[in-house]
Amino acid sequence: MTEKPITEEMIRQTRAFHGHMCPGLAMGIRAAEVALREIGPHSQDEEVVAVVETDMCGVDAIQFLIGCTFGKGNLIHLDYGKSAFTFYRRSDGKAVRVVAKPGGSGPPDPEWQRLREKWTKGTLTPEEQERFKVLHEARCRQILGTPLEQLFEMAEPRMKMPRPARIMESVSLRGVRRAHHGDQNAPVPGKDALHPLLRETRAALSASPNACRALGLTSVSAPSFFPEACR
Repeated sequence: MTEKPITEEMIRQTRAFHGHMCPGLAMGIRAAEVALREIGPHSQDEEVVAVVETDMCGVDAIQFLIGCTFGKGNLIHLDYGKSAFTFYRRSDGKAVRVVAKPGGSGPPDPEWQRLREKWTKGTLTPEEQERFKVLHEARCRQILGTPLEQLFEMAEPRMKMPRPARIMESVSLRGVRRAHHGDQNAPVPGKDALHPLLRETRAALSASPNACRALGLTSVSAPSFFPEACR
C-alpha cells in the first residue's frame, strides 16, 4: 500500500497553523495531498508554484504543507471564488489543476447546514454549539477520509506557468508621502526616480484621460507623482 504523503502529525500541525479545523481547511489539506503526490515535496523556494482561486481556509493548508507563500512569490491568488488549486513544478513544467467536485465529500447533512446557518448568525444555544462541534468534526473526518478522485476533478491546466517572482530595487517614497499629506515644499522624486511599476502606472494613466475617474482618483486622493489629469 502506498504511504499517504500527509501524516496525522502534519494534519495536527496544519490545524495549529490555521487556528482550528474546519471543512475548508480539510479540503485544502486534501488538495495539498494531490500536490505532494503529483508535483513534489515541500517547496523551499519557488520549486513549486500554487495558483489558488479562493481565499478560503484551505489556502492556509497550501501555504503550510506545500511551502507556497505570498512572501516567496510562489502563491498567486485569483479572486474567482472557486475551490480550485493549480500547482506547477518549475523544473520541468509539470502541472495539475485540482477542482472540488460538488458533493464530492458525500451528501449534505441538513442538521449540520441548519446549525451552521445559526452559527454564522451567532444564535446557537449551548446545546446546539456542542452538537455543531460534533457534526463539524465528523464532516472534517469525512473529507479527510474520502478518496481524492471522489473529492476532486484533476487535469492539466490550460493556464501557463506564472513567471518567477521578481526582486525589485527598493525606492524611497518619503518625499512623495510628505507632499501627498500637504507639504508642498517637500521634495518629490522625478519620474526617473520612481519604482518601475509606478512609472508604468503613471504612463498608463497619462495615456487614458478617463482612467483616473474610473479608479476614483481625485485631487485629494491622487498621489502627487500622478499625472496632472488625476489631480
